[in-house]
Amino acid sequence: MIAKQPAHKLFFALWPDAAVRQALVRLQQPVRGRLIPPEKLHLTMAFLGQQPAEALPALQAILAGTVIPPLALEIDCYGYFTRPRIAWAGMQAPPAALLEVQAGLMARLEAAGFSAATHGEFKPHITLAREAKEAPGAFSAAPVTWHVAGLALVESMPGGAYVPLAVAGAGAGSST
Repeated sequence: MIAKQPAHKLFFALWPDAAVRQALVRLQQPVRGRLIPPEKLHLTMAFLGQQPAEALPALQAILAGTVIPPLALEIDCYGYFTRPRIAWAGMQAPPAALLEVQAGLMARLEAAGFSAATHGEFKPHITLAREAKEAPGAFSAAPVTWHVAGLALVESMPGGAYVPLAVAGAGAGSST
């Protein structure tokens, strides 16, 4: 009998601190659907899916080598992905530095032999609800300013929790 190798469901994400997380929860108020629990709110930079345990050191090295410049994300709009029925919050004008960090991360992953899932052009967003019946209304809340200072390698656990395995950068971010 061949033993099954342990696998980890992994992704790279910008991981908000408690203050940003609470501000993002306020953005969920007008959203209808299965709301994402506060502790799971994040901005995915690269989804890796199931990876063997042996891949963790290489992924942690990619994380450690990723330079995250100080970023101020202005979460100021709602959006909706029709096919998966996802309501989200994002930026009308994502900073060029955010797009450059994501493109660089994808290039490093590809160079190391990892296939990160993409669904077309990178659309930075925070998923607020799944099974949303419609797009949220007009954005009437005060924008959330998220000062990002780090990137996390996160594992999606079998019970549904998200656990940051490692964080690179000066911190997990703060809000104003």
